Amino acid sequence: MGNMGFSVLFEGINLQRILLGLLVTLRISLVSAAFAMLLGTLTGILMTSRNRVIVFFCRLYLETMRIIPVLVWLFIFYFGLSMNLHINLSGEAASVLVFTLWGAAEMGDIVRGAVTSLQKHQYESGYALGLTKPQLYRHIIIPQALRRLLPGAINLTTRMIKTTSLVVMIGVVEVLKVGQQVIEMNYLKRPTTAFWVYGLIFFLYFFICMPISHFSKRLEQRWQG
Repeated sequence: MGNMGFSVLFEGINLQRILLGLLVTLRISLVSAAFAMLLGTLTGILMTSRNRVIVFFCRLYLETMRIIPVLVWLFIFYFGLSMNLHINLSGEAASVLVFTLWGAAEMGDIVRGAVTSLQKHQYESGYALGLTKPQLYRHIIIPQALRRLLPGAINLTTRMIKTTSLVVMIGVVEVLKVGQQVIEMNYLKRPTTAFWVYGLIFFLYFFICMPISHFSKRLEQRWQG
């Protein structure tokens, strides 16, 4: 088994290091997701505005975040801001910032779709009751749209967890980076180390994302039923 490379997972603190790297991955993705949900909800509501200027800038923000790859945004914020604007930004902080902005753009489109899918009489009834626009959204629109946007928001969270593997490119020591370090230290002695290490990382991602994805599908089926 030692020649197969499997035992390297349990040598020293290799397994502990991989699990700690996984915590870094989860910290970046979950913190980013939390901020993205808040910012994205606001963006989505603004996108339903009748003000063309507001809608234009919201759409510009959405399309810019979608068109430019996340990896490029990571390089821009981590290397560009640090070198050109002299901002001392850690890799983890840059990662949270980028994934928050990217997630907020995606969440904004989900919120926009959920809000605009509501029937027109929901708005008319609220205004007829004398509600202001903030009250209308708080008491009528958002509660009803929540059922429609929550499955998409949960799926976005799983996408953010998986996409955070890109932060390894700016030196963040998350689960993938730790795996690479373990492989480099043991590759000559055990050529199949990469198979076992990446296999473990595969299952870690799977066991985290699969329940979230399953919960989203169950929730969607329950509410549609």
